[in-house]
Amino acid sequence: MGRATWAILLRRDPRKGEGQSQKHRSAASCTPPTEDVPATKVGTNLTDIVAHRKITIRELGGCMGPIWSSYYGDCRALLFMVDASNPTQLSASCAQLLGLLSAEPLADAPVLILFNKTDLSCYMTVEEMKSLIRLPDIIACATQTITVADVSARTGTGLAAVLQWLQDTHGAGR
Repeated sequence: MGRATWAILLRRDPRKGEGQSQKHRSAASCTPPTEDVPATKVGTNLTDIVAHRKITIRELGGCMGPIWSSYYGDCRALLFMVDASNPTQLSASCAQLLGLLSAEPLADAPVLILFNKTDLSCYMTVEEMKSLIRLPDIIACATQTITVADVSARTGTGLAAVLQWLQDTHGAGR
């Protein structure tokens, strides 16, 4: 019998392999990872973070989008990662996010939208990206509580806020 999943980390970028949740594991100590995490091209990663209580995160990459819904049943929180270094994927990310927010099993799950790779230069700012996908309107219309964070899994920037969100959300007894 597998481990129960408390949260799901969904990454829209289909070009990349998984491994971000393993990098986020370093958030428990608020330090960036000391080594590169090998990327797997297809599959899921289960990561346990111990922060007052054990939190199990299942990471599903963008290439697994067609089967994401099969993991919603045990999900009590949702982390949705957007590649902030690749604005050309914004429309696909937005469409996927809207689909997730309208999924009945996730209607009450708190959501953390992560704009990752904020350490990389890009021709659009993260604020412009949020405006382009009308993120304030999405948040206003969603049934879920939505939080947004700008992070860099590579440098560790913003990971303390992710850990705090996980602790606060997990502690709320969801």
